[in-house]
Amino acid sequence: MNNRFLLILLMAALTATITVSAQTARHFVLTNSADGQSELHCFLPEQPCGRAVVACPGGAYGFLSFEKEGTDWAAWFNAQGIAYFTLRYRLPKGNPDLPVGDAYQAMRTVRDSAQVWHINPRDVGIMGFSAGGHLAATVSTHAPYDALPDFSILVYPVITLGRGTHDGTWRNFLGEQKDNEKLVKDYSNELRVNHYSTPPAILLLSNDDRTVNPVPNAIAYYSAMRRAGNPCTMHIYPDGGHGWGYASWFKHHDQMLADLSRWLQQLQAPREDAVRVACIGNSITRGSGIDMASQLGYPAQLQKLLGDAYNVHNFGMAGYTMLNKGDRPYMATTCWQMAQAFQPDVVVIKLGTNDSKPRNWQHAQDFASDMQAMIDTLRRLPSHPRILLCTPIPAFRDNLDILEQNIRDGVIPSIREVAKKNKLEVIDLHEAVTDEKLITRDGIHPNHNGAKLIAETVAAAIQQKAP
Repeated sequence: MNNRFLLILLMAALTATITVSAQTARHFVLTNSADGQSELHCFLPEQPCGRAVVACPGGAYGFLSFEKEGTDWAAWFNAQGIAYFTLRYRLPKGNPDLPVGDAYQAMRTVRDSAQVWHINPRDVGIMGFSAGGHLAATVSTHAPYDALPDFSILVYPVITLGRGTHDGTWRNFLGEQKDNEKLVKDYSNELRVNHYSTPPAILLLSNDDRTVNPVPNAIAYYSAMRRAGNPCTMHIYPDGGHGWGYASWFKHHDQMLADLSRWLQQLQAPREDAVRVACIGNSITRGSGIDMASQLGYPAQLQKLLGDAYNVHNFGMAGYTMLNKGDRPYMATTCWQMAQAFQPDVVVIKLGTNDSKPRNWQHAQDFASDMQAMIDTLRRLPSHPRILLCTPIPAFRDNLDILEQNIRDGVIPSIREVAKKNKLEVIDLHEAVTDEKLITRDGIHPNHNGAKLIAETVAAAIQQKAP
C-alpha cells in the first residue's frame, strides 16, 4: 500500500511538472551586450497575461547562480502567464557600469519587444537574489525612465554597500573604488529610494540569514520605502539561511511561492491605453503630512476617482519652487526629467506656495516667464499634453516662511496671467479649500480629507471636455 501510494505521488508530481513545463511556449537566448558576454534567456508563456519579469541571479558579483536563482523559476512564472527572462549579466570586476548597463539593456529589450511578445510595457518587473538583488534594487532606484521597472521582487537582497553588510558584493562591485565614500553611498540603495520613481516591491528572506544580514539590507530597504510612502511588502521566514532560490529543500518553499503569487495577483498594472496624468507640484502634491501618501495623498485619491482609464503619477517634490532662482527650483530636479519622460497626456501643475517665501518672491518678476518655460517644454513633448494650472491652496497661517499675502496678491494673479496668455484652464484650489479643518496643524498642508477635496476638484476639471 505504501509503495503504491508513493508511486501515485510520483506520477502526480511528474504530471504536474509536465503540465507546468507545457506552459512555456518559446525558449530562446538573445545577446544582450555588444561584446556578446551578456545574454538574456527568454521564456514566453503559452497564455500570456501581459506581465513580464527580468531576473538577476546572485553570486556576490563573482559568479552567477544561474539555475537556482534564474532559469529554474521560468516554469513557475510561465504557468501564471508571466513572461520570464533570466539575465546573464557581466561581472563588474570593479566596474559597476557593466552589470547595471546589462540590466538596463534587458529592461529596454523587453519593453521594445512588448507587442511581439504580448507584454504590457508598463507591467515589466525586475527580480534579484542576493547580489542580484542589489542589482535589481540599483535598477529600481537609479534607472532612467525607459529602463525603470514597474515592480521589484527582491529575494534575500544585498542593499547596502560597505564593510560588514556583504563584503564579497561590496568588493567585487566597486573593486579598487570600494572605499570611495561617494560611490558607496550612491550604490547603497536604501539611500536612493524616492516616491516618484522607485517602484512597489516585495522582499523575501530568512530571519536566520547569516550571509546577508537582513537588518542593514532588506529591512533598511523596507524602512526607506515606508518612509517614502511607497507600497512595499516583506515576508521574513523563520529559517532557511541564504541562497535557497527555487530549491525544494527550502522548507518554506511552498509558502514563499504562495506569498509571491498573492502579491503579484493584487499588483495592478495600468492599462496600456490609459490616459497618463502627471501631477507636478510641491509638498502638497507630494502628500507631506499625510501618512501613507501613496494611498491618501491627492494624486492617489485622484487615481481612485478617475479609475483605470487613467494612469496618475505623483511628481510632487517637497519645498520646490516654480522660480528658477528660488532656493529649490523644480525644473532643476530629476523628478522634472522623469515627468517629461512619462510622456503625459494631461499635466496638472500646482506650484507657487514655496515661491511666496520672501527669499524666493524677491524674484517675483521671473515667476511668469519661468512658468512659461515649463509650459513650453511640456508643449514640445510628443504626447502634446493638455495642461491645467492650479492656484495654490490658502496658507491659513504664515508659517514655514510661506506668506498668504504673496500667494493671494502675487502668485495667483501671475498664474492667471500665464493661463490667459496660453489659453489654459485654471483649477482654483484657493477658492475650493476654505475650511481649516482640512489642513494639518502647520496651517499649510492639507490632511487626507483636504487631499480628497483637491482630488475631487482636479478630477472634475480633467473629466470636463477641454475647451
